[in-house]
Amino acid sequence: MKNILHYLLLFFFLGIMSCTKFPQQEDALKKAAIFSAYVNGVQMTTAKAVDGVSVEGVVFDLEFSTEIDIDKFDPSLIVFSGGPLEVSLGGNEKTLRLEPVNALKPFTSYTLNVLALEQLGVSVVEPYRYTIVTALDTSDKFERISDEELLTLIQEKTFRYFWDYAHPVSGLSRERLNSGETVTSGGSGFGIMAIPVGIERGFITREEGADRLLAIVTFLDEKAERFHGAYSHWLDGTTGKAIQFGGKDDGADLVETGFLIEGLLTVQQYFNLENPTESAIRQKITKIWEEVEWDWFFRNDALYWHWSPVHDWAMNMKISGWNEALITYVLAASSPTHPISREVYEQGWARNGGMVNGKKYYDITLPLGSAYGGPMFFAHYSFLGLDPRNLKDQYADYWEQNVAHARINHAYCVANPKKFYGYSDECWGLTASDIPNSYTASSPTNDNGTIAPTAAVASIPYVPEESLKAMRFFYYALGDKLFGEYGFKDAFNLSKRWFASSYIAIDQGPIVVMIENYRTGLLWENFMKNEDVQKGLTKLGCTY
Repeated sequence: MKNILHYLLLFFFLGIMSCTKFPQQEDALKKAAIFSAYVNGVQMTTAKAVDGVSVEGVVFDLEFSTEIDIDKFDPSLIVFSGGPLEVSLGGNEKTLRLEPVNALKPFTSYTLNVLALEQLGVSVVEPYRYTIVTALDTSDKFERISDEELLTLIQEKTFRYFWDYAHPVSGLSRERLNSGETVTSGGSGFGIMAIPVGIERGFITREEGADRLLAIVTFLDEKAERFHGAYSHWLDGTTGKAIQFGGKDDGADLVETGFLIEGLLTVQQYFNLENPTESAIRQKITKIWEEVEWDWFFRNDALYWHWSPVHDWAMNMKISGWNEALITYVLAASSPTHPISREVYEQGWARNGGMVNGKKYYDITLPLGSAYGGPMFFAHYSFLGLDPRNLKDQYADYWEQNVAHARINHAYCVANPKKFYGYSDECWGLTASDIPNSYTASSPTNDNGTIAPTAAVASIPYVPEESLKAMRFFYYALGDKLFGEYGFKDAFNLSKRWFASSYIAIDQGPIVVMIENYRTGLLWENFMKNEDVQKGLTKLGCTY
């Protein structure tokens, strides 16, 4: 009987259990990954930011690997740095559409973070981080003026770097903004050439320009340290002592000396009045010019860039073409006291024809130099005074060379093979400049996304239409960030939302000078009047 009662109770409880639902462990959520992500139809990756996103109607579409349930969306697990998001399905059950509630700011970086947690009815298996940068505001920042007015404005502002910011003792050009006592020999040559521009444009009087220049040449003659007549790259603007440029570069720099002499010989022709100040200027420039021992820097069939009283020839840098240093050989051949022969030019500079290129880039034939032409300063520094318009020798027509170089530099930026944000028909120019966190000679073969205004602006004699387009863009569209007290700042990188705060003498100088050469040919005509230079060019087999 007890056994019967036991079994009856067991069946009773089993029956109760069969009719009662106990909590069951739910099945694990489906695992989900993001297969693709888009912003305004452009695919995003976690590796690279999407640049140039319009601030109007921003839409993110995230496609998951499985169906999602937006009713289970957890706003704390998808975070947008621009604020809250409106959420919906994007056309199918696997696509989540996100739209910012707040208006986005132009040219600003935003991040979209998807956390690896349970949401949307699935388990997101890994975190995702996407970055976008909204488009630049290209509306006019300044009132429109005529192109002639714009050219004058750019010249005047840039001229002020050399006039207002010149070293107070020597009158020479400071290397860059905030460089203190450090002045630059080559950059000073460019700044010296800016003085006639300032006079002709009415920025200063002829008397003011002459007084400043007399102070400069007096300092160069009487105080500045020289090495066999050549100056160092950097000088102390008060004492004239050489300042070490780097490593073993603490003595003569023949190329920078060339840029300085180019400027001095140009202004020597300009200041041609018979009065005590201008006469003294001409006399001192002649003395400086004749004391440069160009031939002393000849060794092993070429001129050499550096010599140090401490390190001798340890820098061991041959001046060999094609680069910015053509003027060095022209002046060395032109020297009335320490000249080099034509053979040194042909063997050392031209490398017996080795500097010839002749290949096409973007269907443009490049007569000389490396692939794509190199940085644009190759077409500027030597040709601030040296007139390329009719200059030819056995190796090239130098007008054709410089025009081709500028056209290739522009075409490369238009093509933009590396897809840097902002490059265009009106935003171009690769040359030596500051870059984010460093300095480099940018070119089509060394492109980091940094545009230097001097590259396009100083190319105006060669490609006036393309240069003017760039100037308008730099001034009107970017001017609130790029145009300041001394004209265009050194460089910018739109992909990194970076604008330099710096001004650098060797970049500012070509802007003033080459705009004037485009407008009047002022510096070209004065430099080419020098009889020594004429004789030197003839010696080298050049026609001009």
